[in-house]
Amino acid sequence: DVQLQASGGGLVQPGGSLRLSCVHSGFTYDGFAIGWFRQAPGKEREGISCISLSDGSTMYSDSVKGRFTATSDNAASTVHLQMNNLKPEDSAVYYCAADLVCSTYYMGYTGNRMDYWGKGTQVTVSS
Repeated sequence: DVQLQASGGGLVQPGGSLRLSCVHSGFTYDGFAIGWFRQAPGKEREGISCISLSDGSTMYSDSVKGRFTATSDNAASTVHLQMNNLKPEDSAVYYCAADLVCSTYYMGYTGNRMDYWGKGTQVTVSS
């Protein structure tokens, strides 16, 4: 079974940084993609990032482009999301998810879901 576990959330001041991690297991081959999603209270789920485990290619939503960076440590079966210059509007529960490929199909407020999901981690940006 595919399993995903996100961690690394917390409370940070505006302008600060956090690094989220997603430990994954159970993939039957190396070509999966890991997406990051977030959901704030009263808002729809937003797809914000995706990284391909096969070649490390990435994509980002406009809301985080230039501030967030996804990387993959395949040896550790872990994907990281480095979040810099955090803003109060970045406060949300963050989830990692997995599917066969990255696609703009998942980015933004599309409502489209990847096949596999982990539990979320809370990120709060506040002074």
